[in-house]
Amino acid sequence: MELYVVQPGDTLYGIAQSMGVPMSRLLADNRPPDPARLVEGQALVVRFPEEVYSVREGDTLRSVAQAHGLTPRALLRRNPGLEGQSQLYPGQTLVLHYRQEGGPPLLVNGYAYPFIDLDLYRSVLPFLTYAAPFTYGFHPDGSLVELEDETLLALAREMGTGALMHLSTLTDEGSFSNELAHLALTDLAVQNALVENVLRTIQEKGYQGLDVDFEFLPASDAAAYAGLIRRFRAALAPQGRPVIVAAAPKTYATQPGLLYEGHDYRALGEAADFVFLMTYEWGYTYGPPMAVAPLPNVRAVVEYALTEIPVEKLWLGIPSYGYDWPLPFRQGESRATSLSPQYAVELAGRYGVAIQYDARAQAPWFRYIDPEGIEHEVWFEDARSIRAKLELVPEYGLSGAGYWNLMRPFPQNWPLLDSLFTIQGLF
Repeated sequence: MELYVVQPGDTLYGIAQSMGVPMSRLLADNRPPDPARLVEGQALVVRFPEEVYSVREGDTLRSVAQAHGLTPRALLRRNPGLEGQSQLYPGQTLVLHYRQEGGPPLLVNGYAYPFIDLDLYRSVLPFLTYAAPFTYGFHPDGSLVELEDETLLALAREMGTGALMHLSTLTDEGSFSNELAHLALTDLAVQNALVENVLRTIQEKGYQGLDVDFEFLPASDAAAYAGLIRRFRAALAPQGRPVIVAAAPKTYATQPGLLYEGHDYRALGEAADFVFLMTYEWGYTYGPPMAVAPLPNVRAVVEYALTEIPVEKLWLGIPSYGYDWPLPFRQGESRATSLSPQYAVELAGRYGVAIQYDARAQAPWFRYIDPEGIEHEVWFEDARSIRAKLELVPEYGLSGAGYWNLMRPFPQNWPLLDSLFTIQGLF
């Protein structure tokens, strides 16, 4: 696998010819917004087929996979053009193997709201160890806020992907409630009810594990939060179901701020099976224009986490989105709009601007002027920025990665991920 950065005058056909790969592979792996007009600075994933197969009458995804020592999930990963669908047609060319495949093993999780486009969801499931429908909340009495997760769970089962129940303190207003968290952490009756309801839901719906995300906790609740995670783990460990806990991106133990103080890395690392580092949102809706996950910032969080948590428990957070800021930025007034990597490239093409790449942040960006004469600055993710973050996984020996989130199309991420790692499955 190689990454190619589009130069002035490049065409998809010309790149395919020069790289010695079928143009259909470039299209399937990258889904450029406008294949006929590439954008200067746009990054492309280039994979080199080593063994291919021509579909015959009567072939099925399962039969082709079995005949060549593969799983259907692996075959889908090698052929993203199938979009997670199992239908095959005579004469269709399938890639069985690429050069440079089979990297270190990796657990991969991704979060999805119930209203995700189901075709998009289906297409990414083969690349996931776990999918986590987002999110179960709870009431002050410990009863759960129900989630319409049946369709997502059914599709995950169909694709051989595990599912994690996601529990959070997110309210209907879209904010995390530290008051609700405090109640669950300090009122034993409420906690007992919450634990009972979570365990029953996991059992009834067939979740393979639990993912817990309580944010904006005060330092006074840190020990109780770790205690709750420990309680969940004690109940689920005999069933072989892991407990994952999300952790704010800290760089030292006493880091001030409500986002950080209630997350004791050492205590959470001891309590949980895995710790998901939320290494993103440095660039955010109300902040100044910058990369969502600048590499030096991500690295600093990982390096601190390694001093408190066993490396085999650490999962790296990966953002799959960017932001568009109107300029000039005014603190307290400006508001950025989130966007997908695909739409970011489309914007750059629409306004005829080249995509730049910040070598320090390891992130793409550009500026454009809209029809109203307002200047904008866009920071997003592409194959280069994701590769830079994913390379931290083998560098430090981390065991997993989690994508926030699956809602926006990011097609080139998945063949990139599959090229760098052997994605672990449960079934």
